[in-house]
Amino acid sequence: MDELRQGLVLPVRIDPTGRLGPTRSQARNPRHWERTSHGYYRPPGAFEGAVPVEQRIVDASVVVPPGGAITGWAALRWLANGWFDGTDASGAQLPVPILISTHDVRPQPGIAVSGEGTGPDEIVVVDGLRVTSPAWSTSFVMRHARSVQDAVIALDMAAYSDLVSIKEVADLVAGQSSWTGVPQARGAVALGSENAWSPAEVRMRLLWQAAFEGARPVANLPLFDLHGRHLGTPDLVDVAAGVLGEYDSVLHLDSDRRRADRSKDELYAEHGLQVVRWLSGDHPGDVLAHLHAAHVRAARWNGPRSWTADPPPGWTSTATVAARRALTAEQRSRFLRYRIA
Repeated sequence: MDELRQGLVLPVRIDPTGRLGPTRSQARNPRHWERTSHGYYRPPGAFEGAVPVEQRIVDASVVVPPGGAITGWAALRWLANGWFDGTDASGAQLPVPILISTHDVRPQPGIAVSGEGTGPDEIVVVDGLRVTSPAWSTSFVMRHARSVQDAVIALDMAAYSDLVSIKEVADLVAGQSSWTGVPQARGAVALGSENAWSPAEVRMRLLWQAAFEGARPVANLPLFDLHGRHLGTPDLVDVAAGVLGEYDSVLHLDSDRRRADRSKDELYAEHGLQVVRWLSGDHPGDVLAHLHAAHVRAARWNGPRSWTADPPPGWTSTATVAARRALTAEQRSRFLRYRIA
């Protein structure tokens, strides 16, 4: 196995000599060794506090049989996507999903075993672990998600890190007609965006689209005045209606951030743009009411449209996975600095 990432520990089997692993007597004492899965152990003092999510993935990797691989959210996390943190909506830990072929893996806590086999062309070795490809991993999450909304969030967040494009996932799902959850995944592909910056933005976009016939709010679309000056990049823009959506997490409670938000809203208002802010903790029904009122106000705007979504000459777009993959390291640092995970 290739070298693991720094700070992570590969669990080991019992070794009667005590050189490569714990002896049986040592393994029975949790103060000396901690069991991570059936037959595997690691020193209990390896981490202070909670075990990192990457270590949970490593713990599960040692039981993956030949031909198998880590998949789903865990593969996407290992492939450098911070949005997949290994927890569900309630904060509970998700089991690490692994694919197996013909070998048996005993059911055990913290590991979800799937018999969905895949070919070797969909498995890669990254920092010592066998994981399924980004497109396969994303498809797996989408097909097994609790809802279409969760499937769209998975797709959008995988695209956020440029691990996959929507087309790459769509092409893969197109060949999985008999697999579990394919209709859900295909429905999610049709609703996906490659330029969402957070799961909250995705939820707001889907809520908006479902409630307003014909609405298709665009994620993180830069807006300009008619002289080409950048007005801002709202979380969501309904270009036809002139309505903007912003999701405000707890980060927006900072006084400097609130002042910046107010100044930005005032600038948008000067151009007749209506802003709806979804504050952390708001009920979706209240957000819909604010959106409806914003659409009514926007329809009453009598002034000329003094803004545009058409970028000026020389503007570098980062709206698609292809565009971001084409950026240099320096360009990524400069143009994507506002995105956080």
